[in-house]
Amino acid sequence: MNIETLCVQAGYEPKNGEPRVLPIYQSTTYAYDSAATLGKLFDLEEDGFFYTRLANPTLDAVERKIAALEGGVGAMVTSAGQAASLISILNICNTGDHVICSAAVYGGTFNLFNKTLRDLGIDFTFVEPTISEEDLNNSFKENTKAVFTETLTNPSLDVIDIELFAKAAHAHNVPLIIDNTFATPINCRPFEWGADIIVHSTSKYMDGHAVSLGGVIVDSGNFDWTKGDYPMLTTPDETYHGVVYTEQFGKAAYITKARTHLMRDLGTQASPENAFLLNLGLETLHLRVKQHCENALKVAKFLEGNDKIEWVNYPELESSKYYTLAKKYMPNGTCGVISFGVKGGKDEACKLMESLKLAKIVVHVADARTSVLHPASTTHRQLSDEQLVDAGISPNMLRFSVGIENADDIIEDLKQALDKI
Repeated sequence: MNIETLCVQAGYEPKNGEPRVLPIYQSTTYAYDSAATLGKLFDLEEDGFFYTRLANPTLDAVERKIAALEGGVGAMVTSAGQAASLISILNICNTGDHVICSAAVYGGTFNLFNKTLRDLGIDFTFVEPTISEEDLNNSFKENTKAVFTETLTNPSLDVIDIELFAKAAHAHNVPLIIDNTFATPINCRPFEWGADIIVHSTSKYMDGHAVSLGGVIVDSGNFDWTKGDYPMLTTPDETYHGVVYTEQFGKAAYITKARTHLMRDLGTQASPENAFLLNLGLETLHLRVKQHCENALKVAKFLEGNDKIEWVNYPELESSKYYTLAKKYMPNGTCGVISFGVKGGKDEACKLMESLKLAKIVVHVADARTSVLHPASTTHRQLSDEQLVDAGISPNMLRFSVGIENADDIIEDLKQALDKI
């Protein structure tokens, strides 16, 4: 099936007489006839549902849909995008290990890695998103276990050369983990370019309506864990009577361990109701993403022509340094988010933001309604001045998330606000 059809149909197939629409299975537990059956479930010898912290029919259907959209062997939804990023690393890294990460990632991800995971003994090297292949290869250490980046960085909108990052990672026998939140599988399928693991904050375009927090990890099934140094996947797990994930679960070893080990112990599961709402968003993802991109390009061109705007960063503008890369990896569009700098610095940028009427100031991005934020004083507030520069964030930057309203109305809102600065 084509991706538009997968958005609507994948993941749930009702049997004769069952509900046509995916139901909310609002239950923590499931009944069985024998201890033997439950024992096999606990020993990972059979598939099934026995506690919603590990699996639930509503969540399972949404996971199957997202795996189909990204072209992976399996997926696991989480309570938030932060949980997905956390587990994606903890699933293969222990104290003393090292990860290479783009310096321009979302501020919450940067803080998670630079503070919390460092405190747990996992070291990080943050590199420029435009790093050369030679310099990237020189960033690897003997204990490097993963490379992490974003398809489109938030909020600087750098376009990552996925093939370059994947080539370097695989040359050192480590996986490339990529956050595909902004591009979504509608505009980019990173597995087709060499990525191994994908994460999303499903709270953004996948949900699309700012109603349910969530995240997801998708496993490509393509990375051979036996060729790298991943004992947690290739040696016996005594908490499951010595199961070896790569031997028992093959291509799905990574995502199976993420669920049966870390979801079991951390409990960062999504709720069935939030998964139900996410599924509703996914059904229209292909329609909304197209509109977001069409509107954003119109708005970006308007801003680029305004003399009160110092610079505009939107990869689909022909003036963008990422235009060629964007057309390679995302030929049908990038996302609905624009970053731009206002002449006059932070004060003028904030005045413009506060003068907008249709676009609301919210700590969110990538949903149906147009919104705006000043990253340096909000999502990236914890970063030092030097770290802000590395992340591509200037004091006069605004992140403008273009919604699916009529583009002319969004532009008129910007015009009236620009008249006030």
